[in-house]
Amino acid sequence: MTNKRASWAVRHRRALPVLGCALVLATLAAGARAQDATIAATPPMGWNSWNHFACKVSDAVVRASADAIASNGMKAAGYVYVNIDDCWQGQRDAQGVIQPNDRFPDMKALGDYIHSKGLKFGIYSSPGPKTCASYAGSYMHEDQDAMQYAAWGVDYLKYDWCSASRVYKPDQIQEVYKKMHEALVKTGRPIVLSMCEYGLKGVWNWGASVGGNLWRTTNDIWDNYASMYFNASSQVGIEQFAGPGHWNDPDMLEVGNGRMNHDEYITHMSLWCILAAPLLAGNDLAKMTPETLAILTNPEVVAVDQDPKGVEGHRVWQGGPYEVWAKPLADGSVAALLMNRGEDAEKITVSLKDIGLGSSATVRDLWARKDLGSFTGSFTSSVPRHGAVLVKVH
Repeated sequence: MTNKRASWAVRHRRALPVLGCALVLATLAAGARAQDATIAATPPMGWNSWNHFACKVSDAVVRASADAIASNGMKAAGYVYVNIDDCWQGQRDAQGVIQPNDRFPDMKALGDYIHSKGLKFGIYSSPGPKTCASYAGSYMHEDQDAMQYAAWGVDYLKYDWCSASRVYKPDQIQEVYKKMHEALVKTGRPIVLSMCEYGLKGVWNWGASVGGNLWRTTNDIWDNYASMYFNASSQVGIEQFAGPGHWNDPDMLEVGNGRMNHDEYITHMSLWCILAAPLLAGNDLAKMTPETLAILTNPEVVAVDQDPKGVEGHRVWQGGPYEVWAKPLADGSVAALLMNRGEDAEKITVSLKDIGLGSSATVRDLWARKDLGSFTGSFTSSVPRHGAVLVKVH
């Protein structure tokens, strides 16, 4: 059990508020088809219940979130997955089929409701006997659970290691995730497999070969600047393992949960987009502020994350608390992130050569959504404390 979920389970509280599509698609076991690169061709976007609601999630909460996404501009921006995290499970029936608990009276009806909004339905389980919050996991019921999810209309499965460590050895982790991938394939329904294993055994080296569409590279994120930056900076050096159909995942978004300020949330969103990370909002969508919605739905920022070239960005320069990250885009331009981890506003300079461009370029500020003009050799901008400037350089 990881730190965040262990903390919740023990203390019952949680801080609220196409770079080649064939890349690393390995051959699977006999009878199972290869990973479908059309699934998660760009990083998945949507909402997940855990970061704000934890085990207070319910049918009503999920429906309200689907309603918000469908009506507030998030769906138009690309957010389509409505994902229930832990705490939905009830008991297994006499045949061993998993049933939801009384907070979810009819999972098929809930899935149908989400689909009626033009959205997709996500769910959660563990390869162990229990989930992180001690609900029923999928251990020895993988095929059965996959068929139940498909019957409910599930489009996305988050599969969280948790208690699997009690019944499997560390060197079995690949076969364990492959087993669920093959179970999902047998259903005949395209279902995204989100592997939540916290970077164990260098998952980026093998995640795609066992059918993962995304894999966690870190422990759980918390709604504070240090945790957010740690998860983002942990991506350095593993960029080459991401691409269409298979993504490094530094965990879900905390934007709008209230424990970071506006500039810090701008940095959070900017980093996740430069990293081609999945964008899964984790706030209360039914009650968010216009400022939070604007961060989540800025179309020019989201376009960096969803760029079809599928390249994960990387850090190109660091001087003390000041950093520059860059991400090549499909149209030949480069997204550049100027980031200030310092305690005062500071001017940060981007060398055009460092981000792979020639001696001159035009620059557009993606948060301000305005052109800044032409520059020779470099571009300089003032960046606020814990803030970021995200530009497109062509």
